Amino acid sequence: LLDKQLSLRAKKNQYGFIVVSSATDPYLHFEKEEKITRGILEVILKHKFPVHIITKSDLVLRDLDLLREIDKTAILPADLTMKMKNKTIVTFSFSTVNDSVGKIFEPGATPPSVRLKTLEEVSKQGFLTGVSMMPLIPYVSDTAQSLEDMFDAFKKAGAHYVMPASITLFGSGTSDSKTLVLRAIEKHYPHLLKKYQKFFSTQNEMPAYYNEAFYKKMKELADKYELRHKIV
Repeated sequence: LLDKQLSLRAKKNQYGFIVVSSATDPYLHFEKEEKITRGILEVILKHKFPVHIITKSDLVLRDLDLLREIDKTAILPADLTMKMKNKTIVTFSFSTVNDSVGKIFEPGATPPSVRLKTLEEVSKQGFLTGVSMMPLIPYVSDTAQSLEDMFDAFKKAGAHYVMPASITLFGSGTSDSKTLVLRAIEKHYPHLLKKYQKFFSTQNEMPAYYNEAFYKKMKELADKYELRHKIV
C-alpha cells in the first residue's frame, strides 16, 4: 500500500516529510524481529521521500544506514528547500531524564539514560536531531531542577532543538491515559493526587495560567541553553 501511494505521489512531484510515527512508537519491542519499520523505510528510500522519525527507542541505531541514504537522496518539498538541507530528522521523546521516574510513567520504554546516549550517537553521525519534550509530568518532571537537568542533558547530548509540551489526559477506561497517570500518581506521588484530581476532573489539560507560565519558562531555558524550540 505504501509503495503504491508513494509511487503516485512521486509521479506528481508531491513530496513531503513522512512522520514515522506520530501515533505510536515505530520501534516497539517486536520491531527487532519483525522489521516492519525497516521495511517501511526501504520503501520511503525507494521513492525518495524525506522522513521524520519520532521514538523513545535505541533500536533506531539499527536503521541509520537507511536513514543516511534517505538524507542523501530524498527530495524536499518546494516550500522547505530554502529553509533546510536535511532530509532525515530524528526526534527522541522524553518526559524525564530520570530513569526512576521514567520507569513509573513509561514502563517498558527504553530508559531515558539509554535514550540520551542514542541521541548523542545520532547527533555525532551528522543527523538533524532533537527532543520532543512531552508530555512533562506536572510537579514531577516540570520542577525547576528537573527542567534544568533536562535542558542541560539535551544540550550536552548534541540536540539541535527541543519541543516542549504540557500534559493532556483523556479517558476513563482502564487503559486510557488519564486513568493510568492518576493511578501512577496515587501509587508513587500520593501527595499530588488531590491536585491532579482537581485539574483533570472536568478537563483534559492543565489550566491556562499553568500553560502560560510553562511556555514562558520553556522559552527562557531554550534561550539559556541555545536550543531551538522548533525544528527549523
